[in-house]
Amino acid sequence: QVQLVESGGGLVQAGGSLRLSCVASGRTSSSYGMGWFRRAPGQEREFVAGISWSGNNTDYTDSVKGRFTISRDSAKNTVYLEMNSLKPEDTAVYLCAARHTYNENYVYRRSSEYTYWGRGTQVTVSS
Repeated sequence: QVQLVESGGGLVQAGGSLRLSCVASGRTSSSYGMGWFRRAPGQEREFVAGISWSGNNTDYTDSVKGRFTISRDSAKNTVYLEMNSLKPEDTAVYLCAARHTYNENYVYRRSSEYTYWGRGTQVTVSS
């Protein structure tokens, strides 16, 4: 079992920045692909960014490319989401996800591919 805890959300003005963190605990000795998803009010959960176990590969949804950066620090069992140039449409609950993998360079995009989920952190961007 792996437990995921997100932090770093908050209220920010449009154009501002936030850095989200997701700390994994429990069975973290295995290799895990990690991802960030978000769920806006009245909308389905959507993929935001993913990172391979090796950290060598990343992927983003089109709407955040060039503004968001995902990274991981395996020594700290932590994955980050650096969010810049935030827009009101980025307002959502951001959730961290993880899944065990044998493929060190693959990035998972579908929520159904992930096994473990955090409870989320709220990001609100005011106009």
